Amino acid sequence: MRVLFLTHSYPRTSGDAAGSFLLHLAAALKQQDVDVTVVAPAGDHLPAHEVLDGIPVHRFRYAPRRFQRLAYTGQMAEEVKRSLSAKIALVGFLGSGFANGARVRREFQPALVHAHWWFPGGLVGSWLSGLSGIPLITTMHGTDVRLAMGNSLARRILRRIIANSSAVTTVSSWLAGQVRTMAPASDPIVSPMPVATHLFTPGGPRHEKRLLFVGRLNAQKGIALLLDALAQMRQPAELDVIGDGPDKGALRSQAQALGVAARVHWHGALPQPRLLDFYRGATALVVPSREEGFGLVAVEAQLCETPVVAFASGGLSDTIEDGVTGYLLPPGDASSLASTLDKVFASEARHEIGKAGRQSALAHFAPDSVARRYRKLYDSVLNGDA
Repeated sequence: MRVLFLTHSYPRTSGDAAGSFLLHLAAALKQQDVDVTVVAPAGDHLPAHEVLDGIPVHRFRYAPRRFQRLAYTGQMAEEVKRSLSAKIALVGFLGSGFANGARVRREFQPALVHAHWWFPGGLVGSWLSGLSGIPLITTMHGTDVRLAMGNSLARRILRRIIANSSAVTTVSSWLAGQVRTMAPASDPIVSPMPVATHLFTPGGPRHEKRLLFVGRLNAQKGIALLLDALAQMRQPAELDVIGDGPDKGALRSQAQALGVAARVHWHGALPQPRLLDFYRGATALVVPSREEGFGLVAVEAQLCETPVVAFASGGLSDTIEDGVTGYLLPPGDASSLASTLDKVFASEARHEIGKAGRQSALAHFAPDSVARRYRKLYDSVLNGDA
């Protein structure tokens, strides 16, 4: 079976975090006799065609080089909203994505198209599906669902794409519920993405009082609340921050104003292999985000037997069972977060919770398990059973 992936986020190099789960899925699908070819946008110094970890990738240019800033930044919607040049680039993105997708479809002859994120991938996929008659599967990952939640035009387009899809999947039950709210006639299947179980494993010494945050430095990821909690904790802790984003300067100023700047260590964005030692060494990973579509970093930490402390919001409630495989607490409550972290530091139970988290993550997010579920879905769509 041949399947064409459409995406605006895909690893640029081996080990790159951007869309890494799609590469893991594509590689695992090979073991299910599914050959995947990927169409993704261009980026700085990236070849137009390559085979990355065994998966063919075709990258399309969509604007002059200096305006190709929509992909791989995590800020596509924000850029388009505030910049005329980004709006023009988006038109080029959709047009070039469709043209290149159509070319690759003719050459590759896939049995179906699997679009990741309803926008822009699902929109382009619906055009390709309508042109060729090939079935479309659309998977929603989180940022695309939040886009539709806040925009009436986006919701109308979302409903049209769902109607044109033979199957729709979401990576968490929370996302599925949001999609049903916006498109009552839809019936999304909850099917999470895989995590690199071969990479994220336990081992090495673990700190007693060192916290870890991994994610975009923006309001949705909630790191400002984590800094507030760090200042309120009874037991002084160190905090490693891995990630980049638009709020970087403001967050550094906040840490200074709270008197915790000396205990916060900013490492910038790192490739996945370099995350391993941070996960293994942390006392706990903190995920203070709201409306998280899936919570990839939480699963990566669980695989390293690192306890996860998170707000009970979005897909994190699928990933963590409170008091069993991690710790969940009320969203947005910095005081509750501080007291929970103090309790985690003081409790030896965190070690058992870390071990239970790994077993749960292996059971639900191993690439071979996820690939089997998607192969079954592909067969169902092609047989007309979906």
